[in-house]
Amino acid sequence: MKYKQLEKSDLNISEISFGCMSLLGDEKTNVQLLHQALDKGINYFDTADLYDKGQNEETVGKAFKGMRERVIIGTKVGNQWRPDGSGWDWNPTKAYILQAVEESLRRLQTDYIDLYQLHGGTIDDSIDETIEAFEQLKQQGKIRQYGISSIRPNVIREYVRRSNITSVMLQYSLLDRRPEEEVLELLQQNNIGVLARGSLAQGLLAGKPSKPYLTYTLKEVQQAADAVEAVAGNARKASETAIQFVLHHPATTSTVLGIRTKEQLEDALLAANAEPLHQAEVQQLQAVLPVSKYEQHR
Repeated sequence: MKYKQLEKSDLNISEISFGCMSLLGDEKTNVQLLHQALDKGINYFDTADLYDKGQNEETVGKAFKGMRERVIIGTKVGNQWRPDGSGWDWNPTKAYILQAVEESLRRLQTDYIDLYQLHGGTIDDSIDETIEAFEQLKQQGKIRQYGISSIRPNVIREYVRRSNITSVMLQYSLLDRRPEEEVLELLQQNNIGVLARGSLAQGLLAGKPSKPYLTYTLKEVQQAADAVEAVAGNARKASETAIQFVLHHPATTSTVLGIRTKEQLEDALLAANAEPLHQAEVQQLQAVLPVSKYEQHR
């Protein structure tokens, strides 16, 4: 397993990290899967208070109780469940963040969160108030670093300009190259790490039947999948190739893979140890489709 420093922090995280949102069903099985991932070198585990109404955080907390120093835990805040459980509302206020962190700490059975992330964000938020909450938590030692999870260029620019974020989690894959237009370069220039999600594009780049995706037609998605298979050849699996495409970009710190089964964990580990793409292979993949661009929130 390779590790990268999350830019302007002291967090060294695995290039392949564990997205915990996909964990469902039996808790004992999930805990075993988390332990297996840690034993194989994955050290960053990403969850959120939103997932399974907090149960996801509880599972992660139980899994790593007594071994906290071995793992880097990231969670998210900003989506507040309604009392009746019918859904959630966006709440990035300082008061709510300071309240929500206490619940996350309790569920995670820890005194601190390594990476606390705003779970979304709009340009109309009181951004300075949100930043103030994160900075206060950092000063109190309740979080080590903070970041945002967002695909909105206008929001990302504001946090880059106004805050001390360490990371941005965003969607990035061969079928979603929108961050390449300006966001990845902006983050790289400002020493802000990228946590990439959606690297397999809902499995469309790893063998699942093609369907329209974002602005791409079924035919274009199939072309991308075929190109991944061609580059993979006998040297890699399609999933390894798709993930290595994301990791080839120097702005990418880690790709966060949703892992639910032992087989998915094994595929993630294969990708971690796969041969990096040569520049000619990257160019071959890039040439398949026109680059997509963000149409909103620019």
